[in-house]
Amino acid sequence: MKPVFKLCLTVLCLLSLAAPALAGEVHLSVAASMKDVINELSATYAKSHPGVTFLKNYGASGALAKQIENGAPADLYVSANIKWMEYLKGKQTVDSASETTFAYNSLVFAGTTNQASSLQDLTKLNRIAIGSPKSVPAGEYATEALKKAGLDKQLEKKLVMAKDVRECLMYAERGEVDGAFVYRTDALQAKQAKILFTVPQNLYPRVTYPMALTLTGAKNKDAAGFLHFLRSKAAKPVLTKYGFDVK
Repeated sequence: MKPVFKLCLTVLCLLSLAAPALAGEVHLSVAASMKDVINELSATYAKSHPGVTFLKNYGASGALAKQIENGAPADLYVSANIKWMEYLKGKQTVDSASETTFAYNSLVFAGTTNQASSLQDLTKLNRIAIGSPKSVPAGEYATEALKKAGLDKQLEKKLVMAKDVRECLMYAERGEVDGAFVYRTDALQAKQAKILFTVPQNLYPRVTYPMALTLTGAKNKDAAGFLHFLRSKAAKPVLTKYGFDVK
């Protein structure tokens, strides 16, 4: 009976290891500003790939990277800047060979009033929403722009920190702040707030969205298939529809 028991135990272990792949689950960790795009593209992909289900986690790129580093389930990571992708590569948690650039974006200042039409006008405002620079790329870009414009010290007491770019926009939409630094794509989806001005590109690095499979995702054929779809021409119209640049 002993050999039979061992054989049964081995089979059960193999089945438990194979279950995630057989289930067709793909865990996505995606920058908050990509939420609309990924929701649409994952729905499109699922229609033509029955059995594949997506478990989506949206948030600040830095927060997501830390979660992945600490073992959170993730097959595909999409960041809103190169820094956090490099961070995970340094931690050897992503498959470097699968890394590619998904899209580009730009930084704008949005609000419900016309009180500001340039960075210099921000000195007239009282409350300005910005993503926490420690984990939110949009906040990091905005901070760099303010420093290069020589406005960081003047505005530091007026800044209201947000957990991600979507929360920044929410503050602006509700009128809880005079305006917010957000991506152009987020501002285009706003119902109340509008773009007051575009932050000059020479003041911050181009907003780049790298994506890659994690080491776990590299073993998941459904995750690899979805990444291939995101890199294809079929994904480009959806990106441009939401205001992203594809080159």
